[in-house]
Amino acid sequence: MPTSASPKRIPKSLAPNHGYIRPLIVLGVVAVLLVVVITLPASLVRRFLPPALQADQFSGSLWHGSAGKVLIDSRDVGAIEWHAHPWSLLTLTLSADLLWVKIGFVAQGRIDVDRHGATAHDVVGGGPLEDLRSLGMASGWRGTTQFKFSILEVGVDGSLKSAVGELDVTDLSAPQIAAGGTLGGYKLDLAKDAVSPDAEVTAELADTGGPLELQATIHYSVKTHTGLLSGTLKERPEASEALRNQLQNLTQMHARDAQGRIPVELEFTL
Repeated sequence: MPTSASPKRIPKSLAPNHGYIRPLIVLGVVAVLLVVVITLPASLVRRFLPPALQADQFSGSLWHGSAGKVLIDSRDVGAIEWHAHPWSLLTLTLSADLLWVKIGFVAQGRIDVDRHGATAHDVVGGGPLEDLRSLGMASGWRGTTQFKFSILEVGVDGSLKSAVGELDVTDLSAPQIAAGGTLGGYKLDLAKDAVSPDAEVTAELADTGGPLELQATIHYSVKTHTGLLSGTLKERPEASEALRNQLQNLTQMHARDAQGRIPVELEFTL
């Protein structure tokens, strides 16, 4: 009997290579997800917001869009624009560039959100203090601020984990101090270890010029929303008579030290 023909071997060059097929499948899935993210409307963001946060006046897409009106606990906090990085989803992280605008006050930076919370990087911005009145800024306070934070980290429970950066205010004034005259400029510094594990914040505050010499340390509790400013004050030669009179009233409670500085302690709630 004739022997049966042996099965023909498929050349290796023509055989399916499963090592290449699997990555192609993954890339195909990712490509589909990218198309979905790019084409879905920005208004879908509303579905993922917590109850205290509301947004409206959407435009653009889920990938690159904006909300012209954002409310937190029914308080108007301005508008926001985002530009998401879909590739970050491969690491189970949502990363996006954000731009926040509140009248003339602007901030921008990158934010990464994962199961541990949210971390903002390279946050810069500033603007008039009076544009933040609806967010709790005391009425009558004026000035221009600029800030730069290399990192701001918030836990999944909303607690502050880390904050490193600085904030500068120029031409600061308030109607109840020095008859509304300018108080000069000030700088707030948050060092690498400014936030403790129990959400206690320590920052250094100093003047950058003007009629009032100030050196102080601020201790603030994120949990209780209370703080204490402790340091020293001293008028400079250019100080107005109204400011000198107010500082003189302080000396009745706290005597000047050998350098003529007045010790102060101010408790506040924020």
